[in-house]
Amino acid sequence: MSTYPPLNSLRIFEAAARLESFSAAAGELFVTHGAVSKQIKQLEDWLGILLFERSGGRVKLTDAGWRYLVQVQDGLDLIANATSQLLQPNNQRRLSINSTPTFASYWLLPRLGGFRARFPDLELHLATSDRDISRLDAPFDLAIRRGPGDWPGHIAKPFLKEWELPLCSPALLARIPLHSPADLTAHTLLHADTRPTAWPRWLTLAGVPELKPASSMHFDKFSLALQAATDGLGVVLGPMPMGQAQIDAGFLVSPLPEPVVTVRDYCWVVPRMAAEDPTVSAFCRWLESEAGA
Repeated sequence: MSTYPPLNSLRIFEAAARLESFSAAAGELFVTHGAVSKQIKQLEDWLGILLFERSGGRVKLTDAGWRYLVQVQDGLDLIANATSQLLQPNNQRRLSINSTPTFASYWLLPRLGGFRARFPDLELHLATSDRDISRLDAPFDLAIRRGPGDWPGHIAKPFLKEWELPLCSPALLARIPLHSPADLTAHTLLHADTRPTAWPRWLTLAGVPELKPASSMHFDKFSLALQAATDGLGVVLGPMPMGQAQIDAGFLVSPLPEPVVTVRDYCWVVPRMAAEDPTVSAFCRWLESEAGA
């Protein structure tokens, strides 16, 4: 036991390092700022290594702190997962997935029944978030993010390519024709804060980088922008193949087939400690199979 650092200090260090703030960590853990500072100092004294740089009331992880954070998160995740599995019924396995909201709604959920049919006794927990996986509040067995990304302590692999095309409702297209990129001057462009460079990139490749639309609308999440396009409020630069289901159902159309802008792939991201788990491996293979199909 002499090689174990103060365990409560580790928990507080992980929160402070993940949030990059002693105050935010104090709020998350329902303790005082002073308690966080004291526990971090106790851990640094025990290790004999400086984990944070302090400057003007702000804190920043040192290189040693970053390296330590990866290992500490792996250890705490292992404890959390082991405890979760121990408390489950003996005949039930739980798989926790964290996905971006758009991918979960438009690609994963419509296909998830096929995986459930193969593993009927599996308890699936699906959470959605656009946050970096290092900032997630709850542990996960597998995350789905656009990549490649910087995911220390994890194994990742791309499984689905994504490209972008303008999408709008058939009713909007009937009112305002859209035969060429230049016709977008008569339309409202729908933007998502999570994809801030999408329209400028596409317009540049389309040869109209200075195009001024009739108006613009901005949304904090892409799913809202996609819904606005479905409701006929404007033209969204939609990701494919996520938007294909909306096209197949007749809710959206793709009036401009070019240019096709390839963007970042979707990747599965698995904590290194869970990489050999048979259920996790099966889900990764299923994702790859569905994407290939």
